Amino acid sequence: MAKILILFSSTDGHTIKICERLKQVVERNAHQVTLVSVKDSGRTDLQAFDKIVIGASIRYGKHSKLVFDFISNNQPLLDSRSNAFFTVNIVARKPEKNRPQTNPYMLKFLKQIAWRPGKLAVFAGKLDYPKYSFFDRMMIRFIMLMTKGPTDPMTVVEFTDWKQVEAFGHVVSEM
Repeated sequence: MAKILILFSSTDGHTIKICERLKQVVERNAHQVTLVSVKDSGRTDLQAFDKIVIGASIRYGKHSKLVFDFISNNQPLLDSRSNAFFTVNIVARKPEKNRPQTNPYMLKFLKQIAWRPGKLAVFAGKLDYPKYSFFDRMMIRFIMLMTKGPTDPMTVVEFTDWKQVEAFGHVVSEM
């Protein structure tokens, strides 16, 4: 049994939901999983874990600065453990952009960091216009208009392929 830390950075809560599903899958494979926000990682004994997984959402094309800071400050530890990284974004709703090798946000992220995660995944997120602030709703609608996505301000669509999430949970269990 391995002790696995899943760190997350979530803008609207969907990345947390994905992490919770990963936790379920990994625990069914007889591992112990702890979920921690990147914001709270300073209060966590990172050395106590055998494997570390980081999951991060995208907002306006960027991962949170806290994710970059965590990786920069903990790269030797990450390199000393089995590890993985996944990103959650709406662009991944498109089949041609839902893999680590084809997702523009994953590719951009990997160019910006020195760390090379052992395993990578990309998951499509959730579009929830009613939940967004007025500004975010307008900006995201504009982005969706440009990328031929849903623009109705009442739209709530979960694009996540949960079978893909569960498959990645098995990958994490076996790494």
